[in-house]
Amino acid sequence: MFNSALPRDTPVLPPLNGRRVLVVEDEYVLADDLRAELEARGAKVIGPVATLLDGLNIVQQGPVPDLAILDINLQGEMVYPLADVLRELGVPFLFATGYDAQAIPVRYADVPRAEKPVELARWQEIATKRTA
Repeated sequence: MFNSALPRDTPVLPPLNGRRVLVVEDEYVLADDLRAELEARGAKVIGPVATLLDGLNIVQQGPVPDLAILDINLQGEMVYPLADVLRELGVPFLFATGYDAQAIPVRYADVPRAEKPVELARWQEIATKRTA
């Protein structure tokens, strides 16, 4: 059962075994660490990619990811156009960012936000309990 006592902006990731996870992050070390942690949890990582254009190209070329983790600011370019495409496709995503919730446009108020560096172990554990 989902623990409703969690903070409102606590991201919840679905179980990751075999899931295709798109990682869009422009900081190499963070992207590589996130890739390694996702793979260790059984995910099939798409990317990581560091630009909005690369993220859009991956989604357009397919296959569509099962989940995406998006840095909001990619080398000065905002990731929101990719977030909109993912939403249209029904792909759940979370923002991995240093921005606080008030800095994110209201239309994304429902999107989970993880502070960098993303701690997947905690959220995967929560997701497993939520889906049980």
